[in-house]
Amino acid sequence: MLANLSIRDIVLIDQLQISFESGLTVLTGETGAGKSILLDSLSLALGARGDGGLVREGQEKGSITASFDLPPSHPVFSVMKAHDLEGSGDLILRRVQSADGRTRAFINDQPVSASLLRRIGEHLIEIHGQHDDRALVDPATHLTLLDAFGGLDNACAQVAVLFRDWRSKKDELADLKRTAEEAHREADYLRASVEELEALSPQAGEEVELAEQRQSMMQAEKVAGDINEAYEAVAGPQSPVPVIASLMRRLERKAEQAPGLLDEALAALERALVALDEGASSLGQALRATEFDSAALESCEERLFALRAAARKFNVPVEDLNDLVIKMANDLETLDNSADRLVALERETREAETGFVSAARALSEQRQHAALALETAVAKELPSLRLEHASFVVDFRTDETQRSERGIDQAAFWVQTNPGTRPGPMLKVASGGELSRFLLALKVALADRGSAPCLIFDEIDTGVGGAVAEAIGRRLERLAEQVQVLSVTHAPQVAARASGHLLIEKSGVTGQNRVATAVRPIVGDARKEEIARMLAGATITNEARAAAEKLIADTCGS
Repeated sequence: MLANLSIRDIVLIDQLQISFESGLTVLTGETGAGKSILLDSLSLALGARGDGGLVREGQEKGSITASFDLPPSHPVFSVMKAHDLEGSGDLILRRVQSADGRTRAFINDQPVSASLLRRIGEHLIEIHGQHDDRALVDPATHLTLLDAFGGLDNACAQVAVLFRDWRSKKDELADLKRTAEEAHREADYLRASVEELEALSPQAGEEVELAEQRQSMMQAEKVAGDINEAYEAVAGPQSPVPVIASLMRRLERKAEQAPGLLDEALAALERALVALDEGASSLGQALRATEFDSAALESCEERLFALRAAARKFNVPVEDLNDLVIKMANDLETLDNSADRLVALERETREAETGFVSAARALSEQRQHAALALETAVAKELPSLRLEHASFVVDFRTDETQRSERGIDQAAFWVQTNPGTRPGPMLKVASGGELSRFLLALKVALADRGSAPCLIFDEIDTGVGGAVAEAIGRRLERLAEQVQVLSVTHAPQVAARASGHLLIEKSGVTGQNRVATAVRPIVGDARKEEIARMLAGATITNEARAAAEKLIADTCGS
């Protein structure tokens, strides 16, 4: 239920703090006191379109906060959870309206979009009036309301599950047929490609390994050429070793003729011969170390070039060739198995469709019975609401070609205001006052089924009086046994039946040349005085006070 409403700097309101109770609460006051301002403010807190003109003159912004007391099982918390919003009992909606037209929305002090605020608000309050454009007049809600009236929620849930199962199988069958058709068109190409790739047998990381191996062998070949050239210079036919050795022998023979003269030279030449011999030995070892099989290089290059050619042919990186052959093999397997799977899936799809249609037909039959029962229930309420010549019709249609999670049915609430006229949608056929009374009759028939926890009726008693106003009051009172009901009213017969009474009044602001709207709860003599004003008008007589007292006493006793 709506527990509190706080309004600050909106139109004529400086600051208001209003508490609400369960049951039927009426809001009364003279014309122009500010009743519409309250409803506009509440609508803004529920996600209605913002308007900078709502901000009180001279202020930069205004704000509205609506607090709700709800059971943890209320469906609004599922919606909040789906949007990562916290909440389990108390729920606070807040809207800040700036004078420049911008607005900000909050749920439990968490910023949200205006659209989400509106969606949450739809679960909390329904506002019904002569110009209602939501709730009961919206045909999109009528089938849901009919199901709620008939207690068909479980049957509806089963139909939704069966519909989703059928659609899932139907989509899977379409995908399988499409895949099989594509595979058939590419069958020869796939088989040839798989054979080619399986023969090539690409391995993960093979390209990198082969490239490194090829580079290593090519570098070794290049270094080997330089080493061989050095080795030939030191130990080959042009080697200086024989010349040096021959010269040393000649010098050694001459050394006896000149003792000491050639000793150092011969020692140096000896060292040179030893160094050349060691260099030749080392170059020989290096040359042997760089030896490689040219056939291995050729084989490495052929493998590497074959992998890269395949990658270019199939337009994938070499690294993905292995995954490609697996995918192509799977496509071929799908092709080979598609015939059997198609047969099985077609059978499953037919069975799922049969199950859905059967359940949808059964639900449709239950809905037809519920529609008749709802028509009867609403019809009982109409005579007392001065709609004795009118009728309420559930325009119920079944079309098995139009399938959805909701089944095969469509429903719309129609009315006929006079005998001999054609029934039509409530919003188009009924006048303002008639529409309000039709909605009240429908709400009473639905009671708490498919209803928000708080219902607001905005002057639905306009243009009626006496017995009709009394009938409206009785029905609002009955409705308030199931949900919280707030009624903006000018009818004393309605006000007398309320368990709570809020007086809306406008008065001057001390020290300022302006007026402000205030709201206060009234009981006892103050309430009797207000109902007397509603009976008598501007001048309240003792007779009006007596009539008000009697009216209150009569409603309390009835």
